Amino acid sequence: MKRHIPNAFTFGNLFCGFLSTSYTINGDLKSATILIFIAIMLDAVDGRIARILGVSNPIGKELDSLADIVSFGVAPAYLTAYSYFINFNVYGLIMAGAFPLFGAYRLARFNTTSQEESLKHFKGIPITLAGGVVTFLVLFQKNIALWVFIIAFYLLCILMVSTIKLPSFKKVGLPKNSVLITLFLFYMFYLFAKAEFKHVPFLFYIALSTYILFVSVRYIKEKEPKFPIKNKMFVRRFKVKRKRRNGNKDA
Repeated sequence: MKRHIPNAFTFGNLFCGFLSTSYTINGDLKSATILIFIAIMLDAVDGRIARILGVSNPIGKELDSLADIVSFGVAPAYLTAYSYFINFNVYGLIMAGAFPLFGAYRLARFNTTSQEESLKHFKGIPITLAGGVVTFLVLFQKNIALWVFIIAFYLLCILMVSTIKLPSFKKVGLPKNSVLITLFLFYMFYLFAKAEFKHVPFLFYIALSTYILFVSVRYIKEKEPKFPIKNKMFVRRFKVKRKRRNGNKDA
């Protein structure tokens, strides 16, 4: 039974992507963006829940990729087509359609990468991050010029399929209640978007700053070299060799 719990979060992610696309087509862009943020929240915790429960499996990984291409590839592309590219008519759909294509290639490359390598770093930015940035920019449509968005949009497409290595936080030792922290943080972000950036809870800024600072410190700590002098076995062997050398000198 517990092996289906992470998949339930992944299905929730996928369904949010589907609903977001539906709301976009019906002209409700605000609800569409909020649903993508909820999908990001669900995507952030499904893998951690699987590792906590010890039920990680290849099916979950493939299912996660299928959900990501819908929620963070197709859904943000529709948001773009019905917001910034609305005046381009059918050409706007074609222009926005590049985003899920680049995202699909990025996910396919990730799925064929060895687990050991993916734990060390990412090749190109994750589609979740790229889709989240596009959705975030759509919320500021009134304040961001079209040419600025176009540059950012296609730059994100290129960065997804690039070979730029980005640090992976999968090996960072987060606390046991990291799932609750992540859920709380994204709930604050949900309120942030729902309020249209007005009357945002002050707790959001505290939670976000604390979370980023904590993850950064833990990541730096994981990267610190572990000198062999701290290893008890090494110290024991070092003392034995030192005694032998001193014994040979005395002889």
